[in-house]
Amino acid sequence: MSDLKITQLDASSADFNLQLQSLLDWNENDGLEVQQQVLAIIANVRKNGDQALIEYTNRFDHCNINKASELELSMAALKSAWEGLPAEQAEALQVAADRIRAYAEHQKLQSWQYTEADGTVLGQKITPLDSVGLYVPGGKAAYPSSVLMNAIPAKVAGVGELTMVVPTPHGETNQLVLAAAYLAGVDRVFAIGGAQAVAALAYGTETIPAVAKIVGPGNIYVATAKKLVFGQVGIDMIAGPSEILIICDGKTNPDWIAMDLFSQAEHDENAQAILISDDSHFLAAVEQSINKLLLEMERADIIKASLNARGAFIKVDHLDQAADVANRIAPEHLELSVADPEALCQKIRHAGAIFMGRYTAEALGDYCAGPNHVLPTSSTARFSSPLGVYDFQKRSSLINCSEAGADKLGQTASLLARGESLTAHARSAEYRIK
Repeated sequence: MSDLKITQLDASSADFNLQLQSLLDWNENDGLEVQQQVLAIIANVRKNGDQALIEYTNRFDHCNINKASELELSMAALKSAWEGLPAEQAEALQVAADRIRAYAEHQKLQSWQYTEADGTVLGQKITPLDSVGLYVPGGKAAYPSSVLMNAIPAKVAGVGELTMVVPTPHGETNQLVLAAAYLAGVDRVFAIGGAQAVAALAYGTETIPAVAKIVGPGNIYVATAKKLVFGQVGIDMIAGPSEILIICDGKTNPDWIAMDLFSQAEHDENAQAILISDDSHFLAAVEQSINKLLLEMERADIIKASLNARGAFIKVDHLDQAADVANRIAPEHLELSVADPEALCQKIRHAGAIFMGRYTAEALGDYCAGPNHVLPTSSTARFSSPLGVYDFQKRSSLINCSEAGADKLGQTASLLARGESLTAHARSAEYRIK
């Protein structure tokens, strides 16, 4: 693997900030052509409903669907998939589901209110979304973990109807995905994918129910469709390639760190894996481990392409400087592989998920630790958060004025409204003044 060359940066260099920004820059080239194709698909689904879905499913997924009712998978099929799993696989899926559910239960927002001295009551009412659509990739990319991570928080929130869409190329279903849907409590499943599935969830067809929000990962056509239907429905996020940033003090087994970097680099060539350390000898040791371990990886070509294009080793003078760099990067996944992760964590402001200590591999978070693996990418952790129960709940403000409160607030509102030349506002408030 002599052609593997990972970018080496030094945080003390005069041009470090420019080099770091260049490393982080990533813009998915969705292009005008993809957007035009997706707009055409959305328009067709809105106009022709089920018939458009049938045509797209037969064309893109090489199926032979004749009527829309064939697009829906039965609950019996989901139950059969769950009951047909090998015992060890079923147990692993159950453990993951239980842990994700237990964590999600802690996230539920609660309604609240308080009463002012004059009897006016103010508060906030929490309500679950009526309906949610969950997109699940099909074909070679089968992610039962993604089903659990998206569906369970929705169900914990109290979502009324959870509709899953998953493409079934050549009519083939993935039993692990269907089993996960059964375990998570998905209400309906349709064998459709691509931009057409997103359009169907957003606008509804004769068979597919329209939803309030669409969540779940997909390819560039799915991501573009989610962007274009946003506003008609809510969406979770537009996720970029997977990322991992590891801060290590040089005391962790370099093979462990190399494999942790691989765990995200193997997703695709655009994934990003970065290691920061204050120990230059350790960085060299990890590079040796990478070259040694890469030879035995099934997805070695993808890992190598990812590390060559977007990977990096960053030398810092001390761990406080490492925290500063981490906050600049605002990574999706951050491992603190150091002696005192709690102390270092106090200095971290921006990260999707933080994995504390030498024994906490990021991969545990992907599957079964409990916290959600749907995380902000591309530095969006600066302003956004992991998917959670709160993403499936709405907040409504409550205002209940007493007679005395209406008198007092009416005077204030009247003055402000007349200052904005909104006379009807002012008079509406003034009617309630004693």
